[in-house]
Amino acid sequence: MIGGGKNAFIGAVHRIAANMDGLIELHCGAFSSNPELSLESGKELGLTDDKCYASYIQMIETEAKLPREERMDFVSIVTPNHVHFAPAMLALENGFHVVLDKPMTLTLAEAKLLALKVKETGLYLCLTHTYTGYPMVKQAREMVAKNDFGAIRKIMVEYPQGWLSTDFENVGNKQAIWRTDPSKSGISGCMGDIGTHAAHLAEYISGLKITQICADINTVVANRRLDDDGNVLLKFDNGANGILVASQIAAGEENSLKIKVYGEKGGLEWHQMEPNTLIVKWLDAPAQLYRTGNGYLSPIAAFNTRIPSGHPEGYLEAFGNLYKNFALTLQSKSEGKEPTANMLDFPTVADGVRGMAFIENVIASGKSSQKWTDFLI
Repeated sequence: MIGGGKNAFIGAVHRIAANMDGLIELHCGAFSSNPELSLESGKELGLTDDKCYASYIQMIETEAKLPREERMDFVSIVTPNHVHFAPAMLALENGFHVVLDKPMTLTLAEAKLLALKVKETGLYLCLTHTYTGYPMVKQAREMVAKNDFGAIRKIMVEYPQGWLSTDFENVGNKQAIWRTDPSKSGISGCMGDIGTHAAHLAEYISGLKITQICADINTVVANRRLDDDGNVLLKFDNGANGILVASQIAAGEENSLKIKVYGEKGGLEWHQMEPNTLIVKWLDAPAQLYRTGNGYLSPIAAFNTRIPSGHPEGYLEAFGNLYKNFALTLQSKSEGKEPTANMLDFPTVADGVRGMAFIENVIASGKSSQKWTDFLI
């Protein structure tokens, strides 16, 4: 692991998720840019001193020299955005697979370089778009792919949060400080942090690609350096249209990601804060509730479910599904077998490139007086 030391929020989430299915063991780490804190963090996690590295460079270069059976198999990078590209590239160059937090890099140019390196090496990169790990999101995707709703016509996705309704970054909140700092977060705040999740979810469930956008990007809190709110009109490659709303100044909201997808014959609705339910609506029949863990669900939803119906599975389990599928893929390859489609169902470097393209296109559109701009990669 790179990053995720003491008092870091997302590192602990990654470790819980990775450990959930008994497929992955924490082998070593460079948990902080502070060598003493890295050592302290690693020892608290049960690692020996020699597996607590002072820097990610030292870790990757040292592990690469070890016999294959003694070295790490992949690197999990859980740092702020500006420390994504360099360690990911170094890991790939040294023969290690990568799990990487989103957005994938600081710029689209960096994302394209990572994609080229993944193609060149034949290694795997998993991008942690967590929400696609939920069983009912996979059920939704499967129903759309089977054409249950006919041609998709409209997609509405919203992601409101309220935690940045005040200048939280100016009272010492670590998460707010780096997310509102262009040198660490990139050219976007809200759209980079949560808008990318919404865009990826829309494309993942629908199987469609965004082709044009019209964005209204706002910075609401005084003196904040990056956007904290935005509204985006979308056009997709089959002619469908859509709306994406992302806001971190929606006072009173927690993490209220929602999506609605409508086709010719019906549609679906899913709420992240009630993730075990998928609402299915029909043009000429009553609405239905699909629930996690039941036998009537698709095989891919079942593959990503651990416990019987009525026992809620949530964010950690969804995160765990990304790690599980990634680990099963690496295990299959190490045994000379081809991974199944279910194993390969995790976000990849290609999703990372599209995510960075979304950020750059949305910010450019927000600054433009043109109504529609092409989604360029």
